[in-house]
Amino acid sequence: MSTDLQGKTIAFLVAPEGTEQVELTEPWHAVEQAGGRPRLVSTESGRIQAFDHLDKADHFEVDTTVDVSDPTEFDGLVLPGGVANPDFLRTQPSAVEFAKGFFDAGKPVAAICHAPWTLIEADVVRGRRLTSWPSLQTDLRNAGAEWVDEEVVTCEKAPSVLVTSRKPDDLKAFCQAAVEIFKR
Repeated sequence: MSTDLQGKTIAFLVAPEGTEQVELTEPWHAVEQAGGRPRLVSTESGRIQAFDHLDKADHFEVDTTVDVSDPTEFDGLVLPGGVANPDFLRTQPSAVEFAKGFFDAGKPVAAICHAPWTLIEADVVRGRRLTSWPSLQTDLRNAGAEWVDEEVVTCEKAPSVLVTSRKPDDLKAFCQAAVEIFKR
């Protein structure tokens, strides 16, 4: 196990239901393998229901909620995808403000698949280069982003570094890039 993230706590922001399980578990394990401490943050306490595409998968215990947490408690943020997960989060002002807080504080953020929907709502993609699930490209362009079709994109434009990827097939590159930005 690496110690690149020793002493760092990384928030994983998810909805109570609809997170693509592999987009939660693989980055979570990457953070742990690098010596970091992942924490599951949601809009409700209890357990979240993850999905394997459209099928229910496992449940995961929530560590804390957005209404009692602050980005200053964390060293970085991961936003897993799944269609329903970010679609729900972008309708929750407390979740949007939580995500925006990482950008305001200049902390690194990693978002995969449909997760940039939450970032559009937080108004933090304008002028940034990023990728996502292809169906979000028009939404991202309309929000002022430069959308590209690449496995992983690291945008170093201030106020914070943003790593994005398109889909579960990109998870290896996504996890490597996320750990890299979190260790800075």
